[in-house]
Amino acid sequence: MIEPAQGGDTPFSVRFVHRVRFTRNVLETDQHVLVDLLTPSEGQPARVQFWLDEQLHRARPELAHRLRSLADAQPSSRLVRVSNVQIVPGGEPIKNDIHIIERILKVFHAARLDRRSYVVVIGGGAVLDAVGFAAAIAHRGLRLVRLPSTTLAQADSGIGVKNAVNLFDKKNWIGSFAVPWAVVNDADLLETLSDRDFRAGFSEAVKVALLKDAAFFKRLCRRAKAIGQRNMNVALPAIRRSAEWHLQHITAGGDPFEMLEARPLDFGHWSAHRLEALSEFEIRHGEAVAIGVAIDAVYSSLVHGFPQQAARRVLGCLADMGFRLDAPSLHDASLFDGLEEFRQHLGGRLTLTMLRDVGQPIDVHHVQRRQMRRAIRIVSRFAHRRANQERFGTE
Repeated sequence: MIEPAQGGDTPFSVRFVHRVRFTRNVLETDQHVLVDLLTPSEGQPARVQFWLDEQLHRARPELAHRLRSLADAQPSSRLVRVSNVQIVPGGEPIKNDIHIIERILKVFHAARLDRRSYVVVIGGGAVLDAVGFAAAIAHRGLRLVRLPSTTLAQADSGIGVKNAVNLFDKKNWIGSFAVPWAVVNDADLLETLSDRDFRAGFSEAVKVALLKDAAFFKRLCRRAKAIGQRNMNVALPAIRRSAEWHLQHITAGGDPFEMLEARPLDFGHWSAHRLEALSEFEIRHGEAVAIGVAIDAVYSSLVHGFPQQAARRVLGCLADMGFRLDAPSLHDASLFDGLEEFRQHLGGRLTLTMLRDVGQPIDVHHVQRRQMRRAIRIVSRFAHRRANQERFGTE
């Protein structure tokens, strides 16, 4: 008699390398940093295709020429540019049109890219997300090099290991986890951002400081107005510190692919993602996160013992940076649908991150809706008081 085969559970791990660089002008004086990341493989030159955010291209049309010149100046035995620089729509539109992914894949296919080819994408978080998703599913993964061109992407999403686009009117419904080959945070790429887009990234810095680093949070609050005024001596160190904390969470936090219950780096995001959709993405992601962080900080003070003084400091810090912490969508009756969407995205029971104190996150599985509505009212009233103070010069 043949015994039935016995199965078993065999844990294993895969070694990844997360290469992050910080530069001042990667396409001119620091271009060696990018070139050194595009390594040849098995005696073959690095085959590289460049993708550029259309919004950035309009603001700085010379960047496409710089990319071509950088690549073409290398020995053909070292690096080969396989096509012209590809331009794709910037902002949330690229994530809202699934057909753009098919177009990107067709360009990959026409260039005969393979798993040892490089896709270098320069742009805001939405462009990094969309091109990154296409790169992750082509041949089950091309080598992706991100050059984030917004404060939001440099401080947060560009460092991450997630790629996604929107579907069914839901944020990031289709996507993948994929560790980028490299990320280059370049200060020069931030120069043409509007003030609105410049400040947007610092809501994620406030978020990660609240979760991880009380001293960093204090520095952000103390320098919030300087950040809002684009003082780069203050802003660049804040972006770098935020990026480093996000990197540490991904590489040493024990759950880079979100297999567990909690998504701590999504503090404040259950409402933020819903706000974006309700506003038809007129609200920027960073703006929505600022509102979401403010709400959950206040809710934490009402329910979970987060000090009220700290909650007030969160509101003041975000307002000093220039965020308006209110929007019509915030008062939409369907805002709380974001809780179920948040639960579905991860699966299992609802798990949100809240705060007991700065640097002391906790996981909760239930939301007291009456208190959450109260938190929303508190944040909204604060926003209106600040707006009136600024209007009449009584701050």
